[in-house]
Amino acid sequence: MKLTDILVTPLPRIDTTDGDVLHAMKQKDAGYDGFGEAYFSWVFAGAIKAWKRHTQMTMNVVVPVGQVRFVFRCDNTDGIEEFRVEEIGVDRFVRITVPPGIWFGFQGLHTPQSLLLNIANIPHDPNEVERLALTDINYDWN
Repeated sequence: MKLTDILVTPLPRIDTTDGDVLHAMKQKDAGYDGFGEAYFSWVFAGAIKAWKRHTQMTMNVVVPVGQVRFVFRCDNTDGIEEFRVEEIGVDRFVRITVPPGIWFGFQGLHTPQSLLLNIANIPHDPNEVERLALTDINYDWN
């Protein structure tokens, strides 16, 4: 997998007088790879959740509340670490589609917390995810 395989899709936000409507995903959207489950995850301001790599799951991540920095990492053909950073949330309402095989972590940027939604193509399976400690990948989160 390459970092260029990550897809960023702008999402519609429909302004209404009683409160906005935020779209996340439709079956015919780019990045849709079937449905396994959808789940929400809170991340506190400054908190870092890293590092994970799915071996089978395609993630479709949306941040409808707050702001989150996602950092993706893979090795290029020379074995050199490459990073891609995407900050998404209320100010940049997009969906990030992450294919399996890419290391990632994320950090909450909004006080007191941010909410992310993952629309995954398969149900959670602890045997298909690999994990590393935060210090195992050399990235400066500041």
